Amino acid sequence: MFSNSDEAVINKKLPKELLLRIFSFLDVVTLCRCAQVSRSWNVLALDGSNWQRIDLFDFQRDIEGRVVENISKRCGGFLRKLSLRGCLGVGDSALRTFSQNCRNIELLSLNGCTKITDSTCNSLSKFCPKLKHLDLASCTSITNLSLKALSEGCPLLEQLNISWCDQVTKDGIQALVRCCPGLKGLFLKGCTQLEDEALKHIGAHCPELVTLNLQTCSQITDEGLITICRGCHHLQSLCVSGCANITDAILHALGLNCPRLRILEVARCSQLTDVGFTTLARNCHELEKMDLEECVQITDGTLIQLSIHCPRLQVLSLSHCELITDDGIRHLGSGPCAHDRLEVIELDNCPLITDASLEHLKTCHSLDRIELYDCQQITRAGIKRLRVDTGMSVSTFPAVPRPMC
Repeated sequence: MFSNSDEAVINKKLPKELLLRIFSFLDVVTLCRCAQVSRSWNVLALDGSNWQRIDLFDFQRDIEGRVVENISKRCGGFLRKLSLRGCLGVGDSALRTFSQNCRNIELLSLNGCTKITDSTCNSLSKFCPKLKHLDLASCTSITNLSLKALSEGCPLLEQLNISWCDQVTKDGIQALVRCCPGLKGLFLKGCTQLEDEALKHIGAHCPELVTLNLQTCSQITDEGLITICRGCHHLQSLCVSGCANITDAILHALGLNCPRLRILEVARCSQLTDVGFTTLARNCHELEKMDLEECVQITDGTLIQLSIHCPRLQVLSLSHCELITDDGIRHLGSGPCAHDRLEVIELDNCPLITDASLEHLKTCHSLDRIELYDCQQITRAGIKRLRVDTGMSVSTFPAVPRPMC
């Protein structure tokens, strides 16, 4: 049936428009295989309308610049989404050709394409005005010049990831946010030169911001983050893990200004206390995920407030919160989130936690995973009872201590 002849039954019975529609649901590999069946299928499979979304991550080791150039010529204006994540062989020249050919691109991932420089962003600025999502994470040659170029030519930008682009400073951020008022997601993880001035520009010009990642931006303080809270009332996800300078003032600001907050990651922010989390919990009732690892000053008081005011809590990390006791877990296990929502709780290196906590967590019907690394008072018998009674996954490596003979 699938010979070199184009007279196969399927070609006679189905109009080309319908075959083209069927092909539109196929992935890249399957399309390439179909293109080898016959001349007519080759034309249909390689039609630009089938290549609106391409993800080449699985082929990253094989992708070189000429492949991207050929794809861009084949797809032209049809291409809307392209992921070249991890394609180390792709550089500025190929992406200039791509930008010229694919002017309707809306989503582009160049995550880990380490050959990329400011030249690529100049090309995108010149030829791709419809660009909305751009991922440049780990493209360490990117500088402020890229952000200035994007601000001039890509005004519709909604999401930008420049994590680990550590040459970027407040000047680049200022240029970007002034001309891209629709920004909803900014991922600035590891941009270690950013200071409070950069955050003030974001707070002043990004009223639609929903997601902000500032992990390990160690120079920022409460001053800059408070500006974010006051200017970005739609904020739903904030990561400031590793920003050791922040205090309870930021938790108060979040509670008073960002009631829609769903995700908060503040790992290794050791100055945060129960006082700040009390204000947060009482005002941010939509919290779903909290990473409080190494918030060493918090006690059961924080868990009591979360259990009362945060019924949607699904994931909670309390690793290295050494003041947490069984009583805090008891309140959490009896709170509204316990019955239907809580899925993951991490209690690594919480030395005061005992088997009693495992009994309290049995009421959490949605709980799928507990992490108990180095909880020295947890016994094998307690873990066995929990597994038998609930079937949930319990991680305890290194192994819990064996009973002494």
